[in-house]
Amino acid sequence: MTLVHRRHLLQAGAAAALAGALPPGCARPIAPPSGKPDYDLRIAPGLVELAPDRIVSTTTYNGQFPGPLVRLKQGRRVVVDIHNDTDTPEQLHWHGLRLPVEVDGSAEEGTPFIPAHGSRRIAFTPTQPGLRFYHTHRRAGADLSTGQYGGQVGPVYIEPRDDPGRYDREVFLTLKEFEPTLSRGGDMEQDFLTPSEADPVLKAQGEKAMAASLICGKPHGFEVGYGLFSINGRMLGQGEPVRVKAGERVLFHVLNASATEIRSLALPGHSFEVVALDGNPAPTPVRTEVLWLGTAERVSAVVTMDRPGVWVMGDLGDDDRGHGMGVVVEYAGAAGKPVWTAPAKSRWDYAAFGRSGAVAPAPDEVIEMTIAKANAALDGFNQWTINGVAFSDARMEPMFRLRRGRRYRLRLRNASDDIHPIHLHRHSFELTRFAGRQTAGVFKDVVMLGGYQQVEVDVVADNPGRTLFHCHQQLHMDFGLMALFDYV
Repeated sequence: MTLVHRRHLLQAGAAAALAGALPPGCARPIAPPSGKPDYDLRIAPGLVELAPDRIVSTTTYNGQFPGPLVRLKQGRRVVVDIHNDTDTPEQLHWHGLRLPVEVDGSAEEGTPFIPAHGSRRIAFTPTQPGLRFYHTHRRAGADLSTGQYGGQVGPVYIEPRDDPGRYDREVFLTLKEFEPTLSRGGDMEQDFLTPSEADPVLKAQGEKAMAASLICGKPHGFEVGYGLFSINGRMLGQGEPVRVKAGERVLFHVLNASATEIRSLALPGHSFEVVALDGNPAPTPVRTEVLWLGTAERVSAVVTMDRPGVWVMGDLGDDDRGHGMGVVVEYAGAAGKPVWTAPAKSRWDYAAFGRSGAVAPAPDEVIEMTIAKANAALDGFNQWTINGVAFSDARMEPMFRLRRGRRYRLRLRNASDDIHPIHLHRHSFELTRFAGRQTAGVFKDVVMLGGYQQVEVDVVADNPGRTLFHCHQQLHMDFGLMALFDYV
């Protein structure tokens, strides 16, 4: 484990020293303006008090978890100073924003590191409204004290130029686990996704590979479990409740900031009207009793407060909720013990949010990508490949090359039983097919690719420079499930 961590530290140091040498195809940084920044973000060790007897030592932004809400305006330039008070070079990734390589926050693309005990000033103009977020983009490998296992995450909200304001107020919720530990792999819940039918060819391929591994005596590869769970940095019942009034329409902005986990969220007796996915407006708002969010996904949903009382808004998993994954919602004038009632079984259907009957434009080109797992192949950790190739952080060579202006259909085939929250940097993609069902109009930057399933998404190559594609599950990306796109 130590060797993996040291390797990543050495690479980070080398990349920091060579920060001026961007890969071919990357534009040179434009010097940010002088003067006072709009925001200061400081990376430093800190404590997170999840409960009076549950205090976690981790790395945070500005000494708090989650990091401060960065509230921007669509089309208005912003200047941010990032200070790194740690001993290790850092990357701060602006997830879901359409940005140039030099500020996106990815070493694989060529973004300069924020040096240890140094600072970096960046400037950009946000063009897409809605809920985004910022987080570290350091690799963790086997070191569960760093990367997205720690406390380096904060919400970003970009106010739209035109806001219909069909709500009374906003509440931001950041869902996050702490105290990670390694365990041997188990089955992941799949049946909340619909359609949930497995592709027989992909299933046969994955099960054959797993069976061969187990016959050779290998155990299941490592996974990560957690001891403590929180919303906005507090365990259930430990922080201030969300205080509401009867009749209010509250817009909840929910961020799954987990390093590895899929999360669910329900508020007994109430329903969510989902109005945006990953910050982008849903063409068809959908009402549901349960929100499902893959790692790094965001959902914005309006709840009409029409059931006075004191309630637990929390994860469907009794164990996770019992260890903190929840928050109390308290109506004005109500008293008593918070109530939790499990909702009816719910499924998550991406296609339901699309435009009814719409068909996406035909692509200029289709890129086939098959994801596969080599069980416990790297010191007990699973190795992940795309088209048979694990990402090499020594070479960092692009796997795919795009031509500007062309529309590409990424046909993602999952030959494993794991769900992969697939993320594309610096672009949004349109979901065009999910598990055999056609759809259009749903734009996202993360999509859950179900076990032994196929998803198709379309991306327009309109933001030149290296672009990172990866699974947002930290173990998966750290052990191979990444690829670089570049423009020609």
